[in-house]
Amino acid sequence: MAREFEMIDIGLMAYYLGIEVKQMEDEIFISQEGYAKKIFKKFEMLDCKLVSTPIECGVKLSRHNEEMKVNPIFFKSLVGRLSDRDWAGDMDHRKSTTGFVFYMGDTAFTWTSKKQPIVSLSTCEVKYVAFTSSVYPEIWLRSLLKELHMPQTEATTTFVDNKLALALVESSLS
Repeated sequence: MAREFEMIDIGLMAYYLGIEVKQMEDEIFISQEGYAKKIFKKFEMLDCKLVSTPIECGVKLSRHNEEMKVNPIFFKSLVGRLSDRDWAGDMDHRKSTTGFVFYMGDTAFTWTSKKQPIVSLSTCEVKYVAFTSSVYPEIWLRSLLKELHMPQTEATTTFVDNKLALALVESSLS
């Protein structure tokens, strides 16, 4: 590449697309600790009590609810950074939220959560859409790890917790 492009050596990579990179002699450690701390600071949660989910499971929200008004941009901004998928959780448009987390060993190093572009007719469809949505970033992350000299030699394990969605995935692969 140096023959085709003008290049300079700026040393070891320390930060790439929001991922912190610590390179040592025989290993590379990547994390998004800074991203997580930035979220906690933005939402004034640096001293918060840890829980396994950001909101009580099963709660359905609607803009027509008469309870205390919450700034919707602030709330969605926080929950959208942390929550998993749900079926028709958007009571106004009936769209579901999909989310996934990528782990390297026991460490979660990147995640996403967003509203699905379609209205799903079942929990099976919601989970199938969530599964297929995770494939593109999975391929990109495998490519990134290869560039960081950490090629993944084994297949990436993806967990689907719905038997019908799993059957759909397996039938589409055969």
